[in-house]
Amino acid sequence: MAVDALESAEDYLERILMLQESGMKEIRAVDLANSFGYSKASISIALRKLEEKGYVALGLKNQLYLTPTGYDIAEKVYEKHNVLGTWLLSIGVSEETSFRDGCRMEHILSQESFDALKKYLEDHHIEIQKHKHF
Repeated sequence: MAVDALESAEDYLERILMLQESGMKEIRAVDLANSFGYSKASISIALRKLEEKGYVALGLKNQLYLTPTGYDIAEKVYEKHNVLGTWLLSIGVSEETSFRDGCRMEHILSQESFDALKKYLEDHHIEIQKHKHF
């Protein structure tokens, strides 16, 4: 999978998780499309690929579900997003910019750098904030 395709897949999985955590009970392609500001057609193509890879499953009413593999990926990406956003906030970056930049950075950050950054926040008693805005 090309880097851009992997990044998009991670973003879709992360967004499904974020929608679930926001309290949305049944998530459909249109909900995902609306949260990104994309057309339902472009989301449907991406979802088909994610389903083929075993990351999402469709329910009887076309609701989206993360498979265990998809959930693991989404959770890791979302954690990186939140750690990066929190770190940027802690050094004075605005909330909007910190989480937008965190979303970009999450895809290229090595595990070693992520672990060190997370430890730094923990050592400095900086509570990791969850990004909740779409």
